[in-house]
Amino acid sequence: MSIMRQNKFLLAFFLLSLFVITIACSTMYGATRYSASTIWEAFVYFDSTNMEHLIIRTSRIPRVLGALFVGAFIAISGALMQGMTRNYLASPGIMGVTDGSVFVITLSMIFLPNLQPLTLLFFSFIGSIVGAAFVFGVAKIVPGGMTPLSLVIIGTILGMFLSGVSQALATYFQVSQNISFWYNTRLHQIDPVMLQWSVPLAIIGLVLALYVAKSVTAISLGDEVAQGLGIHVGVMKGLTLVSVALLTGVSVALVGKVTFIGLVIPHITRFLIGEDYKRVIPYAGLFGALFFAWADVISRAINPPFETPVGVITALVGVPYFLYLIRVRGGKQYA
Repeated sequence: MSIMRQNKFLLAFFLLSLFVITIACSTMYGATRYSASTIWEAFVYFDSTNMEHLIIRTSRIPRVLGALFVGAFIAISGALMQGMTRNYLASPGIMGVTDGSVFVITLSMIFLPNLQPLTLLFFSFIGSIVGAAFVFGVAKIVPGGMTPLSLVIIGTILGMFLSGVSQALATYFQVSQNISFWYNTRLHQIDPVMLQWSVPLAIIGLVLALYVAKSVTAISLGDEVAQGLGIHVGVMKGLTLVSVALLTGVSVALVGKVTFIGLVIPHITRFLIGEDYKRVIPYAGLFGALFFAWADVISRAINPPFETPVGVITALVGVPYFLYLIRVRGGKQYA
């Protein structure tokens, strides 16, 4: 066996072990701590009358799977957006994608109550496209709006606008309680049924992400370079946006707005892996999944039995890094 194959095997074994440890810790710790034997029994000797078994099967496991899925989806979306726009500050939470998703979900809850999970996922996907189109449309109209810092400012302002309109409509139509879930990241309220329905849409988004990865690598070097390599830039950017909308829409529908993961994780991934998006995409997904799952574990460990909002944990990492990027790279695009 060659050294390269040995290294790949060791890396795969390390990542697999890390995921197993992450799932185990997330399942064990919370308002109530469960032993490894109890968790094992919940799977092997499941008893529907045992409350501990029910909590593990219907709450703890969906929660950690949701955290892993959403962390991966948002990180991949952020990597795609940064490569497509050649903007180090781009992410779904800043470019209006998540706020657009929440906005359309709010409208659907007002005018089409009692939606089925698949329908809600579809509206969340549509909202992601609406939010991104709104931000990029305004940015193209404003002079200098497509520069990195200007695009971030426009995305933040329009995102706040969409969020404010969503909350105003929710208050006026008295559905605030029904949609408060989507204004914040709430993994403890994840719906196992919606988690199951999200898998097919997420798979489509992931396949698209891997399909456009090579083109995004070229586009990150400049549209002219990509065109010179025979890439249909407009088509590839459109497919990239669809992938981002699918992955972000699924994430918002599952756990609400998620911030900073899509900004920070792609940078860490490129630093460790390089600039080839055929490698950046899968590794960003792995790192994002682990980061968000452990952020959730830490949020439960800070002040038990109460839960610190997981958004606080991601912000503690994301805000300083965001300020660092503005200071170091603020108005610059990819080199």
